[in-house]
Amino acid sequence: MSRNVATVRESRGAGLVLGAATLAMGLIAGAFYIFACGVMPGLARGSDRAYIEAMQNINAAFENAVFFASFFGALLLTAVAGWLLRHTPVRWWVLAALLAYFATVVLTVTVNVPLNDELADAGDPARIADPGAVRADFEDAWVAWNVVRAVLSTLALGFLARALVLFGREHRDGAGTAQSPYLDPTAGSSASR
Repeated sequence: MSRNVATVRESRGAGLVLGAATLAMGLIAGAFYIFACGVMPGLARGSDRAYIEAMQNINAAFENAVFFASFFGALLLTAVAGWLLRHTPVRWWVLAALLAYFATVVLTVTVNVPLNDELADAGDPARIADPGAVRADFEDAWVAWNVVRAVLSTLALGFLARALVLFGREHRDGAGTAQSPYLDPTAGSSASR
């Protein structure tokens, strides 16, 4: 295999990993965003017992392979994309995304998950002596730190999206490959489509 063919394959592989990282990051940023904008404000309208029961059920439901694959996959794929693109200018955008998302993961593991565990340990909401106190110990801290997670993961998504755009430009303009008539602004309406 010639060096040029190998380089094109490596480039495609890096592009696929970068695209997958961006997709996984979008899923996670969207999850945190929807909690910040809809789920938590909606639950805040309920009674203490209803709030506790709903959050216990939601937290338990999130413990599944699909969520874990995207949550940890976003971190792993971003790190791999950074490694594959380490010799390109795009690496700085990927590194920024990695750092922002790493902070998100640290917050999740050190703040939100322990709060979830404390809420689960409170037991059956119907048997909690003071559900208002249990809710108060959980709600404000969890909501505030979730907003931080939403902001950080959205920043990471933006950084990856920028990296993907720059990567695409670099490989469209600099790879020496023929450009599709659909993408060529000089082709006009006479391009064979």
